[in-house]
Parts: sequence; structure tokens; C-alpha cells
Amino acid sequence: MHVVPGLKVLYFGTPVVLISSLNEDGTANLAPMSSAWWLGQSCMLGLGNHAQTTANLLREGECVLNLPSSALVDAVDRIALTTGKPAMPDFKVQQGYRYERDKFAAARLTEQASELVRPPRVAECPVQLECRVVSNHPFGGADPQATAFEVQVLRAHVEEELVIPGTRHVDPLGWDPLIMKFCEFFGGARNVHPSRLAEGWSMPHQLPVTTLARTR
Repeated sequence: MHVVPGLKVLYFGTPVVLISSLNEDGTANLAPMSSAWWLGQSCMLGLGNHAQTTANLLREGECVLNLPSSALVDAVDRIALTTGKPAMPDFKVQQGYRYERDKFAAARLTEQASELVRPPRVAECPVQLECRVVSNHPFGGADPQATAFEVQVLRAHVEEELVIPGTRHVDPLGWDPLIMKFCEFFGGARNVHPSRLAEGWSMPHQLPVTTLARTR
């Protein structure tokens, strides 16, 4: 039986992204978020208008989308309630946010120089996407409190062990993204069922024999 609970948040599960951007003084900002989706070589990002990252993207037009594995959950959680803006709105103060000037240090992560954009990459993240902002749109009703950014991926850096040898594909069994569902962290690179779509696209995935056997 279905019920209508009047859900407060529609956050069914998306990958966590650490967005690195440049502050007005040229220092690096780092912010965790999980409102992102990809299509082709583009990505859409949803960010609150009170965020330092939003101001940075509007001003600089560049960022790096760093995708942490589930093993990096501690680092992400360390900066979950931090902001790069010294002046915070009341609702953030009530939620427990604090101003943090050096997010990389707070997260205990390492800056790594990018190749095509100015913001640094996160060295520990297995996937790093250097991006340029293409457009931005107010988002969220008559009085928008968020901005939707369209960014173009200029260069993707992927840990070599995650790339299927001889291909340009990421091994989905090796890639264990950190997922956020209803503000809780989840992970676990376990394949639960073969995909007809992957077969139709001739994806070079090597599924375990035990997984394939269950469908026959």
C-alpha cells in the first residue's frame, strides 16, 4: 500500500561531489554537494544561493567536480557543516554551520593543480572533472533560493586502476561512489543485476559469473 507522507525532501540518492572553486582573493574553496547529474560531456549542478561556491561560479565561471569514493566519507563529513562565507544567514547558523577559510585543510585533503582551469583538484578523489560554466538559471519557484548551473566537462582525470584496460570506460564494479540518500551516506560497489541497457550499448563490463548465473 502506498501512502502520501508529504515528503519534506526529495533526495532519493545522488553521488556526492566535492566542488573546488576560487574565492575572490584567489584562494581555493571546497564544498560537498549531491545535486548533480550528467549527460554527455555536460553536467547540471544545483546550488543554494547563499553558498560561497555559487558566488564563485558566477564570478569565475570555472570549477572542478571531484568525485569521492565511499572510503573518503570522513573527509566529506568534516566539511559538511562549513561555509566559505564569513557572513551566514540565520538558518545556517541554526543548522550548526561554521565559517571555514581553508576547506582543504579542514577536510584533510590535498590540493592538486588542474590543467585547464584555475581551481585545484582534490588529489585523493579517484575522479576529477575540470569544468567551465556554460550557463546558470534561477531555480526553485517564484522566489528562487537556488541556482542551476550547466557546466561543460573540459577534461576528466580517472585513477588508472578504475579504467578498463584498452578502453575509455570506467569499471563500474571497481568504482565505488559515495552516495547520499536523504542526507545519509551510502556506499558499496555491489552489482545486483545485469543490465540490458549496458548490453545494448556494448559496454565492456565484466560481470561476475555468479551474478550472470542468477538470471538464467
